[in-house]
Amino acid sequence: MDKSAILDLVRSRLASVEGRISAACQRSRRDRSAVTLVTVTKTIPIDLAAILPELELLDLGENRPQELWRKAAALPKNVRWHLIGHLQRNKIEQTLPLVNLMHSIDSVRLLQALDQEAGKQQRTPEVLLEVNVSREESKQGFAPGEIADLMPTLQALRHVRIAGLMTMAPLQPPEQCRPVFVCLRRLRDQLRERLTQRHDVRHLSMGMSNDFEVAIEEGATFVRLGTVLFEGLTR
Repeated sequence: MDKSAILDLVRSRLASVEGRISAACQRSRRDRSAVTLVTVTKTIPIDLAAILPELELLDLGENRPQELWRKAAALPKNVRWHLIGHLQRNKIEQTLPLVNLMHSIDSVRLLQALDQEAGKQQRTPEVLLEVNVSREESKQGFAPGEIADLMPTLQALRHVRIAGLMTMAPLQPPEQCRPVFVCLRRLRDQLRERLTQRHDVRHLSMGMSNDFEVAIEEGATFVRLGTVLFEGLTR
């Protein structure tokens, strides 16, 4: 399939997704501007990722830091990169300057190492804390009950700012995912009440190709979509 055909296919799928996002926003009485589509590029090659800015898709998400580095070097500088997968501490230094938002901070040690490196680089990055709401062993993140205990650690951060929470729902019918999204929203609200004003705890990164409409209805500000846009085009 040539570039023109790929563009037409992704454009058509994007129009469908936009319609579904708008409808979910309307059902939940939210403005469409309240939800950011993060286009997940983890399964597509660089040449396909490179055409996404032509479709005004500038918020791109990668799971692996090394792949983010590679694509960030090849794509336009106005792309806003989101790290949505696990970050190892030895990859913080190289990743930090490239990302707009880290969605998947999943341990105190990682948070503290990130704060230290942010100080060295004189940056004030915003991050999301990953919460394993479904408590699946295959998923990383803080347990829901651990969030309240993080307060002393979060208040002690000097450079990193907590901007919200992220989760992944189990792969099941969308309506069955709703309790996961409700739980994350409630945790976000509790955290926002307790943290100082320096942390603007506003975001909920939740909802993927299988369940993003329900996630929007429950307050998602970021939805992370790949399969619904690129199925059949992946490497």
